[in-house]
Amino acid sequence: MSDHEQPASSSVRQPASSSDERAASSSVPAAASDVSALFSRGRLTAIPRKAARREQLLAHLAGTLFERERSYTEREVNEALLTVHEDCAALRRYLVVSGRVVRSRDGAEYRLAG
Repeated sequence: MSDHEQPASSSVRQPASSSDERAASSSVPAAASDVSALFSRGRLTAIPRKAARREQLLAHLAGTLFERERSYTEREVNEALLTVHEDCAALRRYLVVSGRVVRSRDGAEYRLAG
């Protein structure tokens, strides 16, 4: 897994920038606001290797890139994840394995869990 990636464009929701996160930090749990250190200019600099830190990131990504009550195709999930990091497959897999995103049995649909 590469630690530094190039930007990609997408028409999906963009994650909050570090300054946006700090401005909203009074209404955001501490764990979610801690992920700002993982980003530089709106891009994820590396996928954390430590499970606890990665879980914080996944919570942030699920909450900022995806909408509840909406289903996404794999392509849409990839496009959303590419807005923050080039390794969208790893991030998608982590989101599914963590239970934050649920994938249909045939792989055609993804939804936020819960």
